Amino acid sequence: MLFGRQSDVAGRGWFRTDSGRRPWRLSAKLLIASSIATVIGFSAICISVMLDMRRGEEELARQTLENLATGIDSEIARNIELYDLSLRNVASNLVMPEINKVSKEIRHLILFDHAATAKHFGAIQVFDAKGRLTIDAASLDPAPEDRSDEEYFQVHRASRDVGLYMSRPMLRRGAYSIVFSRRVTGTDGGFLGVVVGSIRFSYFHDLFGRLTLDPGDTITVLRRDRTIIMRTPFDLDIIGKSLAERRNWSADNLKQGSAYSGVGPVDQTARLYVRSGSTNLFFVVVGKPVATILKLWHREVLRIGAIMLVLIVFVVGTTLFLAREIGRRAKAEDRLEELATTDSLTGLKNRRKFDLEIDAEWRRAARNKTPVALLMIDADHFKAYNDTYGHQAGDQILVGIAICISDTVRRAGDCPARFGGEEFAVLLPGLSAIEAVTVAETIRLKVEQWAEDPGVTTISTGVASITPAGSLDWSDLIEAADKALYAAKANGRNQSVVAAIPQLALVA
Repeated sequence: MLFGRQSDVAGRGWFRTDSGRRPWRLSAKLLIASSIATVIGFSAICISVMLDMRRGEEELARQTLENLATGIDSEIARNIELYDLSLRNVASNLVMPEINKVSKEIRHLILFDHAATAKHFGAIQVFDAKGRLTIDAASLDPAPEDRSDEEYFQVHRASRDVGLYMSRPMLRRGAYSIVFSRRVTGTDGGFLGVVVGSIRFSYFHDLFGRLTLDPGDTITVLRRDRTIIMRTPFDLDIIGKSLAERRNWSADNLKQGSAYSGVGPVDQTARLYVRSGSTNLFFVVVGKPVATILKLWHREVLRIGAIMLVLIVFVVGTTLFLAREIGRRAKAEDRLEELATTDSLTGLKNRRKFDLEIDAEWRRAARNKTPVALLMIDADHFKAYNDTYGHQAGDQILVGIAICISDTVRRAGDCPARFGGEEFAVLLPGLSAIEAVTVAETIRLKVEQWAEDPGVTTISTGVASITPAGSLDWSDLIEAADKALYAAKANGRNQSVVAAIPQLALVA
């Protein structure tokens, strides 16, 4: 029988090469974590793309508005410049000594021969140093007028370096207009009066009417002091108002040639405003509602967001389904592994699992320089009992012994196993021989108390404890415990015998 055991030990070499690690398998937690990371990653990419698209839409709108503001500014400036040429011509000709010696008709031809005559331009007038109308391009005998209290007249009288002056919007000759004026300066530098012309609001209505604007778009023409000259949509209540008087609006919000996004000074609609870079008497501000600019972007966000939501729901649903299936498979594999490593009769570890455990514990003890103890247990007179009472009764005896062993061996690292037939093995890592024999005696006494016929059902135990070193192998530990077991049987059974190590001599 000893020869058979030694053959079994020698034939277990393939078990010792197995590290006991189970094959890699996908974890449900790992799958869920990977899916969450994937969803977050793709969401971050989509958000980044959406933000880039938004910045692109805003930049395109800014460039479009900037081009529009520059175009309008240039158009207005060109017409004002043409009109100013007429004003300059009149102002320069008025100081000619001969101008007062000719008839009114000749004087009109001299002064207003090059005057702009567009339908939106008002007739040029000349006021003397006291503000009285003296010459009118529309009439040879103009009706008396006094403009000495007008802002433009007082500005030119106070300073000779004003140049072309743009007035606030005013009602002039029955039509709302913007008055342009130039000082008439004598050869001695004295103030001789002003030359006055006007551009009617109809010019701006005609100019803006040729543009294709979206609802909510605004075009505002402002004087250099931020007085509103014209605005579309047209609102007479705000024409002539100065933004400098509005406390909720700062000039720093919209500097020359810059853009501003937010609520403007006139209404509460959030717009992107772009100011022209003109250095003329005026500047142009074009505004477009932010909602209009981002309308297409919002539609794309909803479309891509819906697609992403569907994909996220699909990924989450698939992940949960696969996680559940992985969990079921893991449980099934654990169950199969348990069945493959558990003795079906006693519920203890089987021989294969025992060989894996003793190999792992032997390696660990070798690294830590700690002892490994082993109990080899055999049921006394089991064959005779089995022949007398039958195999079912014999199986009950084995189950009872297994229960006594399991009830005694409770540490996490301990490994009780059915070694074969009526033999059991108990691996006790870290215990010395004295500690191991105490465990063996506890098991033996429990079996003795449990058995109905102590004279028939008892156990014999061989105890061995070795600290791995040198050329020793765990097969030496089994061999030592096995020899101690046979010594216990030879000494009369129902006892525990400890093997002497390293000489492997037996000690009762």
